Parts: sequence; C-alpha cells; structure tokens
Amino acid sequence: MKKSVLQLFIPTSCVLAPVSAWAHMGVHEMMGRASGFIHPITGADHVLAMVAVGLWAVQQGGRALWAVPVAFVAMMMAGGMLGLAGVALPYAEQGILMSVLVLGAVVAGAFEMSLAFSASMVGVFALCHGYMHGVEMPSAANAVPYSLGFVLATVLLHVAGMSMGVILRKLSTEKAMRLAGGAITLGGIYLSIG
Repeated sequence: MKKSVLQLFIPTSCVLAPVSAWAHMGVHEMMGRASGFIHPITGADHVLAMVAVGLWAVQQGGRALWAVPVAFVAMMMAGGMLGLAGVALPYAEQGILMSVLVLGAVVAGAFEMSLAFSASMVGVFALCHGYMHGVEMPSAANAVPYSLGFVLATVLLHVAGMSMGVILRKLSTEKAMRLAGGAITLGGIYLSIG
C-alpha cells in the first residue's frame, strides 16, 4: 500500500506545485488558466473519459500505468494546438462521445490490449478532447495559461481514476472496477441521448 500511495503522491505533487505560482501571475493569465482548468471538469463527457483512462491504466498495469495517461495528455495537447490554430477536425464531438463509450466498455470488459494499441486508442480520443478545448477557448483567454489549465485538470482527473483503480485493486474488488467502467459507458449512453 505504501508503494502505491507514493507512486501517486509524487506525480500529483509535481503537477500541483505550479499552482503556488499563480499568485505571481497577472489577472489575464490567471483567468486563462482558470478557464482552461474549469473547461474539462465541467463537462461530464470529459470527466468520464479521463477518469476511465486512469482506471484502465491501473487495470492494464505495468508500463501502461503511466504510458496510457501520458499518451492521452500528449495527444490532447496536440489536439488543443490544432483547435487554437483553427484547423478543422471533423467528428471531434463524436470522437469525444465515443471515448466515453469505448473507454468505459474496455474497463467494464477488463480487456487486455497491447501497450501500443492502448496508447494509440487513447491518443485518438485525446486528440478530439484537446481539439475541443482549443476551439472552445474564451476569446479573452491567453492560449498558454489556458492550455496549462486544461492539462492540469486532465492530469488530476487521470490521477483520480488511477487512485480509484488502485484502491479497488488493493481491496481485491476487480468486479467493482468493472462496474465503474459499466457506469461510465451508461453515462456515455445517457449523454448521447440527452
């Protein structure tokens, strides 16, 4: 248990450390970061998909524990740049919805996939999420702090999913993890008809 807590504490503290620097930022930059941070955590589709990535990373284990969330964040940043640049990415909204449905289903089914396939799949979904973050950036926001905000929120949502997965795994409740995946998929179905 101590090792798992330490594995989660170190990356989380590294991610949260920049928050202390917010006091030294101008209002414009602070609003950009705040807007970017709030965007992913106020959309159920984003929250469900990003928590599912964390759960699935734990479920896959080994190198996937970090490679899958890192692939998501890297490709999300690339998608964000495309959105900010005004490049068209057709079906991005559908890709986001599919990410919730598919990622929830892979957790529910406890599917084992190669690391390359897993990272590629989440990367495609992340491109869509990042693109929409970029497209929906408020006109008054500064792109760099806004992007840092949505990256920070995403990392924290991944850590939340990973923490949930680690706790469920330690409690030997794989069934509960699979049920969480099923709940995520049901959430995606609800979003698709709502």
